[in-house]
Amino acid sequence: MNKAMVIDFYELTMANGYFESGMKDQIAYFDLYYRKNPDGGGYALFAGLETIMDFIDDLSFDDEDIEFLKSKKMFSEGFLKYLRNFKFSGDIYSFKEGSIIFPNEPIVTIKAPIIEAQILETYLLQVINHQTLIATKASRIKYAAKGRTVIEMGARRAQGLTASLNGARAAYIGGIDATSNVISDQVYGVPSGGTMAHSWIQMFDSEYEAFKTYANIYPNHSTFLLDTYDTLSSGVPNAIRVIKEVLIPKGVKKYSVRIDSGDLTYLSKATRKLLDQAGLENCTITVSNSLDERIIKDLLIQGAPIDIFGVGERLITAKSDPVFGSVYKLVAIEENNEIVPKIKISDNVEKITTPHFKTVWRIMDEEGHFDADLISLDSEKLNTKKPLTIFDPINIWKQKTFDNYQLIQMHEIIYENGQRVYERPSLKEIRDFAQNQLNSLWPEVRRFDFPHQYYVDLSKALWKIKNKMIEDLRG
Repeated sequence: MNKAMVIDFYELTMANGYFESGMKDQIAYFDLYYRKNPDGGGYALFAGLETIMDFIDDLSFDDEDIEFLKSKKMFSEGFLKYLRNFKFSGDIYSFKEGSIIFPNEPIVTIKAPIIEAQILETYLLQVINHQTLIATKASRIKYAAKGRTVIEMGARRAQGLTASLNGARAAYIGGIDATSNVISDQVYGVPSGGTMAHSWIQMFDSEYEAFKTYANIYPNHSTFLLDTYDTLSSGVPNAIRVIKEVLIPKGVKKYSVRIDSGDLTYLSKATRKLLDQAGLENCTITVSNSLDERIIKDLLIQGAPIDIFGVGERLITAKSDPVFGSVYKLVAIEENNEIVPKIKISDNVEKITTPHFKTVWRIMDEEGHFDADLISLDSEKLNTKKPLTIFDPINIWKQKTFDNYQLIQMHEIIYENGQRVYERPSLKEIRDFAQNQLNSLWPEVRRFDFPHQYYVDLSKALWKIKNKMIEDLRG
């Protein structure tokens, strides 16, 4: 399967139409952005750029693709020949992977001949919609855990191989500590681990024998699953017995128990009490069973003595809000070496696009917190030595002036004339960058309920262009 064929059919009909109309070399600008934060949150966490770079580096159509498209009897021979020699030749500007992002700001901007820009649409949206959604969900779950270890365990509930593989990668960027998914470790280096399932325990004549056998084989990696028969009357006593008979005599000091069902607050408290009474204060407690950020938050509010959370389906599918909804819109073209802005008007205000070739600036206060974002024309020069006043693009009387601030330009050039010029960071570097970004948010923006609205405003010059275009098109 060639990833170049991950494309909506209308992109091909338009591309063929551009080719036949003599427009194939027309330079176009497209913005990829999203309209609302998932789960009613205050932000999103950008992930997927590395996957996009892999795609563009290898983007081409092979003979099998051309023959298939020819069989559709809709495309000209000239266009099919064009596809046979296809190679991306444009420019791409993007936020760094791991960046905090907000609605309606261009995360990725494509400047390329119209056919090239159009052909990228579906794959870019698919990747960013998925990985950004999972990274954002993971960051919320890790935030709820208040520094405790979180393991992604959702491979068997993910919608296919790509979702589980890249989902684990995105979750790691979002702050998750490890995954149960071995292939994500092999391909990306996301730390993987795991111990036993209920079937292991059922295979032995007794729970005690199952625990003891496992401890002898894996003394330094023992987590005992307690709830196969009865958590408190069977699971905990057998785990204590094996820890004392097998692990402690071997000098092992790290071991854990896991609860996978029932009232996790009650059971974890009762388990902690039994472990402490047995002198095993250093034995950690892991829990799993359809967890998400809100359940984890409630467990900790209730005083559950949990050390590690295993989170599966509600993370890898972002079950509570599973569609990220980024879009890909034409914002400008070039005519006679001049940029001509384009706008889409809609009766739904949120669907009106912001025209022109733009860049995004992040305003940071003296303490290192992100205060607001400003979208300007790419050609604008901002003077950081002067106070900066921004205003709400809808309610323009809402204004704020910054005196002591830093401006961070969020877009970096990734491809120039079809050549990748961006140095790819390691996954750990992306993860570390993401955590620094998250730590730069005010806590009010990160809270789950009624988060503070982070403002994304337009520069005065860009605001004037947008409103004039709306007025002209509305007559």
